Amino acid sequence: MKKLILPFILLIAAVALGQTKVGGIVLDENGQPVAFANVLFKNSSEGTITNDNGRFYMESDNAHDVLLISFIGYESQEVDLTAKVTYDMKISLKESTEQLDEVVLISGKQSKKNNPAVDILRKIWAKKRENGVRKFKQYAFDKYEKIEFDLNTIDSALMKRKIFKGLEFVFQDLDTSRITGKTYLPIFLNETFSKVHGDNLINEEKEEVIGNKNSGFDNNQAIIAFVADLYQDYDIYDNYLKFFDKSFTSPLSRTGVDTYNYALRDSAFIEDKWCYNIVYYPRRKNELTFKGDFWVNDSTFAIKNINLQVTKSANINWVKEIYIEQDFDVVNDSIFLLKRDYMLSDFSFQKKEESRGVYGKRTTVYDSYTFDEEKPKEFYKAIGNPYDPNLVVKDDAFWQKNRLEDLNSDEKGIYQLLDTLKTVPKFKSYYNIVSILGSGYVEIDKWNMDIGSVYDVFGYNQAEGPRVRAGLRTYYGENDPWRLEGYMAYGFTDHKVKHGISGKFLLDRKSRLIISGGNRSDIEQLGVSLTATNDVLGRSIASSSLVTVGANNRLTKINLSTFGIEMEPWTNVRIGVGSTFRTLSSALPDDFSLDYVDPTSGTGISSEIRQFDFNALMIYTPGRKTIGYGVERRGMNDNYSTLLLNYTRGIDGVWGSDFNYNKIQFSYSQPWQVGGFGRLFSTVEMGKTFGKVPLGLLNVIPGNQTFFSNYGTFPNLDFYEFVTDTYVSLHLQHNFNGRLFSRIPLVRKLNLREIIGLRGVWGQLSDENIALSAPASLNTPLQAPDEKMYYEYSVGIGNIFKILRIDFNFRGNYLDSPNARPFSVTGTFGFDF
Repeated sequence: MKKLILPFILLIAAVALGQTKVGGIVLDENGQPVAFANVLFKNSSEGTITNDNGRFYMESDNAHDVLLISFIGYESQEVDLTAKVTYDMKISLKESTEQLDEVVLISGKQSKKNNPAVDILRKIWAKKRENGVRKFKQYAFDKYEKIEFDLNTIDSALMKRKIFKGLEFVFQDLDTSRITGKTYLPIFLNETFSKVHGDNLINEEKEEVIGNKNSGFDNNQAIIAFVADLYQDYDIYDNYLKFFDKSFTSPLSRTGVDTYNYALRDSAFIEDKWCYNIVYYPRRKNELTFKGDFWVNDSTFAIKNINLQVTKSANINWVKEIYIEQDFDVVNDSIFLLKRDYMLSDFSFQKKEESRGVYGKRTTVYDSYTFDEEKPKEFYKAIGNPYDPNLVVKDDAFWQKNRLEDLNSDEKGIYQLLDTLKTVPKFKSYYNIVSILGSGYVEIDKWNMDIGSVYDVFGYNQAEGPRVRAGLRTYYGENDPWRLEGYMAYGFTDHKVKHGISGKFLLDRKSRLIISGGNRSDIEQLGVSLTATNDVLGRSIASSSLVTVGANNRLTKINLSTFGIEMEPWTNVRIGVGSTFRTLSSALPDDFSLDYVDPTSGTGISSEIRQFDFNALMIYTPGRKTIGYGVERRGMNDNYSTLLLNYTRGIDGVWGSDFNYNKIQFSYSQPWQVGGFGRLFSTVEMGKTFGKVPLGLLNVIPGNQTFFSNYGTFPNLDFYEFVTDTYVSLHLQHNFNGRLFSRIPLVRKLNLREIIGLRGVWGQLSDENIALSAPASLNTPLQAPDEKMYYEYSVGIGNIFKILRIDFNFRGNYLDSPNARPFSVTGTFGFDF
């Protein structure tokens, strides 16, 4: 045994001798951090740049004895490395009055003119469509991706905390990050192997997932969807790179010269190709930018290697570090193809150097490129569920064959660690708490039931007073072909029980043929959305808001029964037909009336509406990605548009139905990424009702009497302030993501974000419908914004304490209306990046 141990120890020692790790901080003579200073191993091309706080960390697989630090305006300094691992270095730079010829000093503001680095950048722009897979008509390649999450900054104090009592064994296998130098504990691993096909002529690309595996949470679609949305693909040649729902300016962007400083640092042969090394760093703080360097070929001007590190001051929450490396393989003299992509994110509540967090690491390896093999257009249109467990769950032999990069010892240990943790009761308790907070439901596995949602337990409105609600749903798994769900609620003022029950059944997976139905009897605030669907269990926040502006007494007692059939004949195209029967009456008749003229009634007035409707609906969501194959699927992205067309035919006489009418509605919603200037949301809605209908069946312009910002509503309108049978509305909301505030001294340190909004609506209400609902007009105004378009505008400040947004809303016109609110303040909470 000793004969085996000694060679093993010598091997480890030899590997350790070939590694050099350094980390620390660079200061000036006054003890202030020096940002963007150059740190290199002497006589090598391996280097980095200090961050906003003057800190750096670097490691090399080679042995180095001297560290070189330089910065414009300071004397360069050489530091002898007496050990292979040297952390917590404090390096002080002295001011210099002369430039040293033998040292390349790069920092400070770089000129845009007569700058060789910028000249090279322009050639990159000119050649970018001729590099990589863009050079070919069609392309295909294998793609292997592994995503890992690690707890970081592990120390003895953390290990001794009560939360880890009984879980001490998890700390047996700690390692050190080569990027940050911090200790970490691997806790999750997800692997995906896929085949990617693309066609540059028709601008289509399709990724077929062939295998997927994750540690300890097999087929947990919530985790898979979260990971897929968190780490989306990107192209460094694009002008903007999207990470965590934020658009960062790429260092290769055509707008880069206005955003970054560029400097030519070095030139050398890399794999027999002469390449230039260009360093870049941001011109201003608090913008969504990177710092780093890249190597570019001198003839093709294709990128050979690039690294990007998000600056500390970037306006992004919960992420302390983002580091990216990309390596490109030289296939022949003119073709450079992406070979490996590595991305590390350090998620943390704070950006302090010592704060603990979670590493998210993604490694993607590309191989087996083929070109100019044409596929029919139908191939790209046929998109199924990319993570169907029946298709993508593979055995160990598959992964041994198809991993394009072997797992290291840490990664192999994650599978065993999670299998062990799942048997520990304390870990199960922690997992269940996180699951409840995420889904809102308490799982009762032995009954195959979930209790919830826990977020709907308490509520309040003026008709019911304090209200409690308890719900239940069947749950065998994420891909159940059917689901039953129901709830019961009780109001402590009206002393009445309410209920809701629904069921849905998936009859055919391929066409997603689903039948559904249900019944609900409850108190609701109707008119909070112009284009509402017939979700039998849906209930708006306005129906149970604890605090409102003014009297929230225009509530409706509703009993709704629904039956529907829907299918998805083409990807992201849903078609449905169904019917509804509902009764509507005022929940507070003394304050709010739904009365209408009814010659058949003994009094000539009816207070209850009985209505049978036939509905036809089409929803198109191009670009939407989903996961799952059961009756309920989970979305994986939010950057897609939605087009909705709805037709309603009211039929009188069916089960005592009162009215005969036709209604058609259309809506179009679209998010727009406006380069580095943030994100714009737009929604257009229009509709018209043909025939005479009472107030309860008209289209109410959605007001908002809560203190919550709610996109799609008008916060300066009361409920039922405007009522229409014909309408057109527009909502615009733009989030600059701090683009403007980042240019204002002092304010930019707060990392606030600016939001502006503009919304307007025009509508009509026919004389016939006004006359029909005349009895209701005694306490409910019947007016429409027909003289001119009603509009509001707002300015908001987001990211206050990282979680709060406040909007200041202004009413643009109709200020002479009774009880008109010219100004309001609303807000919302959220954990956004």
